[in-house]
Amino acid sequence: MDTQHDNALAHALAAIPGPVPPSGVIHIVIPHTNRFTVVGNHLAQHAGLSLVAIGIGVHIQSLPAGSEISIKTLAARFPEGEVKIACALRELEAHGYLRRTRVRLAKGRVATRTVFCNQPGAVLRGGVVPGAPGAPVVAAAVRNPAPAPALVREHLRVPEPEPTRVREPARVREPEPGLAPEPAHVREHIRVREPEPTAVAGARPAPVRLPAPTAPKPPRRPLPHPHALTPERRQAASALLADLRRHAVELVLSEEAVEELVPGVAAWLERDATTDAIRHALTADLPKPLKHPARLLRHRLTALLPPPLPGVHDLTAPRRAPVPPFQTCDGCERAFRSHEPGHCRDCRAPYGEAA
Repeated sequence: MDTQHDNALAHALAAIPGPVPPSGVIHIVIPHTNRFTVVGNHLAQHAGLSLVAIGIGVHIQSLPAGSEISIKTLAARFPEGEVKIACALRELEAHGYLRRTRVRLAKGRVATRTVFCNQPGAVLRGGVVPGAPGAPVVAAAVRNPAPAPALVREHLRVPEPEPTRVREPARVREPEPGLAPEPAHVREHIRVREPEPTAVAGARPAPVRLPAPTAPKPPRRPLPHPHALTPERRQAASALLADLRRHAVELVLSEEAVEELVPGVAAWLERDATTDAIRHALTADLPKPLKHPARLLRHRLTALLPPPLPGVHDLTAPRRAPVPPFQTCDGCERAFRSHEPGHCRDCRAPYGEAA
């Protein structure tokens, strides 16, 4: 008795006259009067965009100009992570809805300028961007909003939208009796833009050419190979790779993948790595889910390759150079370092001149 259930929607659906579809969505359309955004079906039903990209595109289109739409801002607003949001922004950029360019500001600063286009297909066909400076604005008839379905209107008692009166710019129409004339500022404000060309049903939008990447991706590092692939190392490497599925059920490799990864494991064995160390490096912290086990093992064998073990002589401390012993000068009896007895540096000059 303490839980209240709102059955208004259930009663509304039950009272709809006429046949109701047995499955699928049933639309109850109530016209918006404030806080709404017009979104085209080319974005809401785009076949090449993911659902996250469509949602972010609709969210960006609903924001006012000047709003911050960086990856960190969107990640703080929505539960999706930065990686998923960055992928969605790249999808919108690839299909022409979003464009990000680098601009140089004063004092050498660099900023990213983001432009969102609600109809990239019209721009590619040479149409005029709505709202741009110089776009033609004519005093034509205000387009009537789409009326709600008859079934929903009859039940929800939504009033029919009144037909909008058409104004002709060439002549001045006399006001009808009983209607007050509209002020001049109202007539100037009611202006609509030219209808943009509608896309042909079934036609695909023109492909958007992406700019060339600024820097090529570095090539993938090759799989390490041992200096000498002996039969013993090949057998040990093949057995270790085939035995990985006992320790991690995700690491089920084919025979072709085992043969491809054998040189990498043999390179580890050549550098005196134990089988337990290799098994731990290949099976620790596996991603969930693991789609390509062979690629993961190839990456770990290449990126985590240990260096060769140092020799015994490499681990010994370096020896210091021998220091000459102290000697007593025969002339002034001053102490100086030398391997042989004799005179110091000061007494050596006079003795050399006398000789």
